[in-house]
Amino acid sequence: MAATKGIYARPVYLIDGSRTPFLKARGKPGPFKHAELGIYAARPLIQRMPFSAKDFDEVIMGSTMPGPDEANIARVVALRLGCGDDIPAYTVHRNCASGMQALDSAAMSIASGRSELILAGGIEAMSQAPLLLHPKMVSWLASWWGAKSFVGKLKALSAFRPGLLAPVIALLKGLTDPVVGMNMGQTAEQIAYRFDISREMMDQFALDSHLRLHAAQQSDDLREVEAIYDTDGKVYDHDDGVRADSTLEKLAKLRPAFDKPYGLVTPGNSAQITDGAAALVVASEGAVKKYKLPVMARIVSTEWAALSPSEMGLGPAHAIAPLLKSQGLKPESIDFWEINEAFAAQVLAVIAALKNKDYCKDYLGLRSAVGEIPLDRLNIHGGGVSLGHPVGASGARIVLHLARVLEANNAKRGIASLCIGGGQGGAMLIERETSTTSIASPKKATPKKRSPKKVSPKK
Repeated sequence: MAATKGIYARPVYLIDGSRTPFLKARGKPGPFKHAELGIYAARPLIQRMPFSAKDFDEVIMGSTMPGPDEANIARVVALRLGCGDDIPAYTVHRNCASGMQALDSAAMSIASGRSELILAGGIEAMSQAPLLLHPKMVSWLASWWGAKSFVGKLKALSAFRPGLLAPVIALLKGLTDPVVGMNMGQTAEQIAYRFDISREMMDQFALDSHLRLHAAQQSDDLREVEAIYDTDGKVYDHDDGVRADSTLEKLAKLRPAFDKPYGLVTPGNSAQITDGAAALVVASEGAVKKYKLPVMARIVSTEWAALSPSEMGLGPAHAIAPLLKSQGLKPESIDFWEINEAFAAQVLAVIAALKNKDYCKDYLGLRSAVGEIPLDRLNIHGGGVSLGHPVGASGARIVLHLARVLEANNAKRGIASLCIGGGQGGAMLIERETSTTSIASPKKATPKKRSPKKVSPKK
């Protein structure tokens, strides 16, 4: 079968990728800052390449809330990786899809002819999100610093109240839409109600996510994960949010988190707050030939869509539908899917929307339903509910893992998609082509051999 025609003027290839383990936030700053995660994700990837870090034309990273000393974190990471002073780098921010936006930006740059070889990916250390001062406290500090006399200082001091010290939690602010005033969990409740997604359905999806991730860890199906070490020498070699001991009975005991006391969305069927990073090498056909690179997959097309922020979780449906239409494909033409699990309810609502004729007609502008995404082809090794959702990194992670799944199953096409805070959706179609091996006739890339490791769930 001929390769699917893409939107890019020149072919764009994914060569290889790696990521850190996704580490669950546990109530305090995690062991790694944003930049460290980005470096640990990219360094082993670069070491496998037949070129040096200085041969990249650009470095593009997605991130939403890097630390105060990590402005334009892509540039920080590029310099610390040894890319050199003369290699430009920039950071993109599209909330949950920042990592996918980095890949799309890289693809656009290569397709235009501006670049041939790019390091792209996503980074987020959500546990490192800052605590901010309340604006009233900032105003008080301004009056204190502005007082020049002793009397002025006393007057400012008399206006101080202990309540001014209450911090503003940046993470909670970032997970709340300022336009509609709803946090992401409340939007998940809304679409669950719209499509009659029950608590039992959500919990079953969440349980499957954990069991699939645990099985993948046991069978070594996540070879893109690179072990990392903290300053004390402790090793982190797997996504540690997995709960292989989870059961429907345990999940059923959890209370609603966002719509108390009657809601259905709980911590157990929601994505975890997590730290992690992913990096990929994106190349042109010329770079593939020049360095004799093995091709993992081709980025065929990317679609971005928008909808009401109050139903942001349906974003993937709004992006997947036009992506399939533009390529003349149906859901059954897609071998595997990765839809980021922001919430179990959200993924289930996307599936329901795509097979609902009325929704597709009224909101997607179609004459009939798009069709059904089979659960046995979706997130086959788990997703955000079990391994976490470090928002800047997830878009890159799902594309990287989808490429690995296609490779492992000798499959052709896959779609990766995410909902995006603020009411957007993104979807990327990738494709494996046997014809690409003739570009440089390299041997098929062989993943590093590792003995299967037994991973015990955290208590």
